[in-house]
This record gives sequence, structure tokens and C-alpha cells, in this order.
Amino acid sequence: MREDRVASPTLEDVARAAGVSRATVSRVINGIRNVDPSIQEVVRRAIAEVGYVPNRAARQLVTGKTGSIALIVSGAGQFFARVFTDPFFGRVVEGISGHLRPLGVHLVLMLAEAADARAQVVDYVRQGHVDGAILVTTHADDPLPAMLAESGTPVVLFARPDQPIPISYVDLAHGAGARMAADHLVARGCERVATISGPLDVLASMERLSGFREAMARHGHAYVPSVAGNFTKESGEAAMTRLLEEHPRIDGLFVANDLMAQGALEVAAARGLRIPADLKVVGFDDSTAALACRPPLTTIRHPVEDMSAEMSRLLLTQIEDPSRRPKSVIFEPELVVRESA
Repeated sequence: MREDRVASPTLEDVARAAGVSRATVSRVINGIRNVDPSIQEVVRRAIAEVGYVPNRAARQLVTGKTGSIALIVSGAGQFFARVFTDPFFGRVVEGISGHLRPLGVHLVLMLAEAADARAQVVDYVRQGHVDGAILVTTHADDPLPAMLAESGTPVVLFARPDQPIPISYVDLAHGAGARMAADHLVARGCERVATISGPLDVLASMERLSGFREAMARHGHAYVPSVAGNFTKESGEAAMTRLLEEHPRIDGLFVANDLMAQGALEVAAARGLRIPADLKVVGFDDSTAALACRPPLTTIRHPVEDMSAEMSRLLLTQIEDPSRRPKSVIFEPELVVRESA
């Protein structure tokens, strides 16, 4: 017996759900300009609601576009190996794909861990296999942002570039978040404060460290002991071990990401320190690691998903009109108070 097939959602279904015309839905899907941003957002929500999947082949014939963008992760060594395990990257992918999926835009993951891989990435995007690229890089001296900017491909960068290059980017006010952490620890009565920073060749790490030290100086703390980690739980354990050996009486700690804070808390507990009675700890990111800590971690929220969705919006706008000037969007951090401080 023949089974009845459920008809796939159509443009008309999306138009009814959004309360707009079929032509408006078509313009949004095909990336045609001059559609009000608020209407675009309504249409995107309607696409997700009804489950409409655009016909990529037909759209490519109309627009000359592939319907794909590259997510490029540029890094090396241990950081490269963490791409699939670090909660940060999962949040980046979630934010980007959550915005692109309703539009039928596909995400191509590319890893550029060395010079030859960077050259391959630039060739791939320059040859038109994707319509644009979102780049997440790990080091301040990475040449890939400039290489992609020079290629003429629409590109948006996660985090401000170290050098002034004509590229759009989305970033967080890292120094402001670190100042929030300092203010909170001082307000909780901490007098002997230390910090575990991220890698000192990463711009965000340097901004968090300098912001924290500046705020502590304003509170009268001329010296803040610091040990650098590399954003892993294991490096947090090693940094905390060293800190407690050199400064056993610290009563406040700011850690530059939640994974390192998780490792630091485990070392503190093994040393018999009570959290927060003996030592108050503030992390950074508000990732899943913050909730896995015992006790749950007070932290600075880094809205990675929202920032990643904004990168997608910026890139699609740039793809629609490559003549647009590069744009920056800076998000504000937020203090999330839990039990560790």
C-alpha cells in the first residue's frame, strides 16, 4: 500500500506564518537587500517554525552564491587538539549554525593549524567554494586574518585583530569583565588576591589580565601575583599548585576562564581550602564548566552564542554588499554570582 507523503513546507507557508508576502520571503532567502532587518528576523523565525528548507541549487542559479560559509579555526599545538572538546568552540558553532540553519546556509569547518593549511584555506575561499568565512584565531600574531582580508573574500573575525587591518569583527569588552571580577572580590572582603591568566600571546588574555590588575590597583593593591595557563583544566591545576606554593595565604582568585577555574578549585579542595570561606574564586566565560565546578562558579558571562550569531549576521550583510566598510560590534560582559565568591 502506498504511503501518503507529507508535503514539504513551501514559501507560501513561510509567508503565512510571517504575515508577509511570498516575494518578501524570497528576497530574504536569496539575500536580496532592502528588506527591513526586523522583517528579516520575523521571516527567519517563520522559516524555523514551519521547517522550510530552501532549494540550494535553485538559489545558486538565481544569486550566483554557494549557500555555504566557512568556519575557520586557526591555531596550533594543544589548542588545535581542543577544538572538539573545549566548550568555547561548541558555543561558537551553536551560535553560528542556529542563525544560519533556518536560512538553509551550510557551515564548512576548516582547520588551519600551520602555514601550509593556512595557504590551502585562503585558496579554497578565494576560488569561490564558499560565499564568505568566519575566522576564530588563537594567537595575536596569526597572519591568517590579514591573508583573508587581502583575498577579497567577505570575512568576519571573532575578536579584535592585533594589527589594524580592514576586517569586520565581533568582540567582548574583556577588560571591563575583569574589572567586574576585581570589584566583586574586593567587595567580598578579599585582601590577598591573585590571578591565573590565559596565554600571554592571546589578546583577550592580555586584556583580562591588564583590566584585573588596573582595577585592583584602584583598590590599593599594588601587586597581584599571576601565573599563566593555556585555558585548559590541566593548566589551571598546574597554575593553582604553583600559586599556593608561592602564595599560600591568598584569599581571592580571578581565573581567566572557567575550565582553568575548575582545575584550580580541585587543587584548592585537595589542599583543604574551603570555598568560599577560605578562598573566593571568580572565573570567566559562564560556560558549562562553571556549573560543573564544586561549588558552582561565580563568573563573568561571555555571551559567545550571541556574539557568534552576530558574526553570522555581519557576514551575510557583507556577502550581500561587499562594498560595505568593515564593522565592529563589542558586547558587554556580565557578572554571574554563584557560590564560589
